[in-house]
Amino acid sequence: MVVCVAVIGKENSPLYLWVGSGREELQLHYLAHTGLDVIQEKVAAIAKTPGDARELYLGLLYASEEFKVFGYTTNTRIKIVVITDASNTTLRDNEIRMMFRRLHNLYSNVVCNPFYIPGEPITSKEFENTVRQLVAGN
Repeated sequence: MVVCVAVIGKENSPLYLWVGSGREELQLHYLAHTGLDVIQEKVAAIAKTPGDARELYLGLLYASEEFKVFGYTTNTRIKIVVITDASNTTLRDNEIRMMFRRLHNLYSNVVCNPFYIPGEPITSKEFENTVRQLVAGN
């Protein structure tokens, strides 16, 4: 079960944070930002390898007793972090990968809106509703 979805900007500023009901928002916000260090390490390691192909899905960043933190980065250095319950063993890696692709498409749709100012928090109701539907399906 997904408990948190975070979209984080180029300069590590939060653009969007969804937290499941009954969860402590501050703790999950902290976990999402803690994953940024691991994202930076993985992106730096990928940048050192020869070739142009870069995998956007970074996989499991780290796991704690309660949560698993997964990461994804776009070509424009926007980071997406998904936090799941550690006890959830039914959610497979390819399902997480597909969720990130859908979230990336949703983010792309928001950025394409001419009224959206890049770097500003995402306040789109359509984005919010679609994220809720996406995480409810998993």
